[in-house]
Amino acid sequence: MKSGKVVLGLLAGVAAGALAGILFAPAKGTKTRKRILKKGENYVDALKGKFDELLDEVTGQFEKVKEEMAGYAEKTLSNPEVAAKNGKKAEV
Repeated sequence: MKSGKVVLGLLAGVAAGALAGILFAPAKGTKTRKRILKKGENYVDALKGKFDELLDEVTGQFEKVKEEMAGYAEKTLSNPEVAAKNGKKAEV
């Protein structure tokens, strides 16, 4: 998750720098607004892509942990010693 914060901070910095550059560049107001809008759309698209990548990574990690825990639970439930401590028969 730390890399997600770094990416978000980097994108925010790039967006702020680009916006400042556009605002201080000599151009007509309508042209400047169009450029700001276009840059904003580009940054939103990039941010959506990074968010999707991060979501895929988190989902993959969640599934991996879920599978590991299911295997651990299965091993634990089939262990006769654990079952005896809990007053149950071991599942086989």
